Amino acid sequence: MWQASEYGKQLAEQAAGYVQQLADSDRTHGREREEAAAAALKQLAEQKAQRQALEDRLQEQGKTHWKEMNDAQQTQDRLRDRLDTADLRLSVLVDAGAFAAPGGDGGMREAAGTGSVVHGALRARLDPAHAQRIIGITDTGDRGLIALKACQNYARSISAP
Repeated sequence: MWQASEYGKQLAEQAAGYVQQLADSDRTHGREREEAAAAALKQLAEQKAQRQALEDRLQEQGKTHWKEMNDAQQTQDRLRDRLDTADLRLSVLVDAGAFAAPGGDGGMREAAGTGSVVHGALRARLDPAHAQRIIGITDTGDRGLIALKACQNYARSISAP
């Protein structure tokens, strides 16, 4: 009986040790899970802040791009209006040697500068329809350059750390 009692006592102590180890293990595991969750939440908050900053930069770039495109459109519209109303005429430089006509110059000369008696370079006026086409081409080119610049800014902002 004494031996059974002593054996029971040892078993109870051993069981209590196992229970204590399990409780300690659960507490440690719980702390590790809490720390991991806190780290994940912190990382999520950092990523959210980075994303918001990127969205803000992209929105600002979009506004800038729209303004540049709008300004270019207004400039082109004013230029077209001036061409339509004959307020502005486009002309090109002409090589005097290539188009020299006997007894005349075949074109118009640029006005002499102030204090100068030498006439300027030979110029030829463009037909208004051709001038409009040239303005259209430059408008398309301007828009392409503005769009390229916007794409480059977008690529830089996304690839920046």
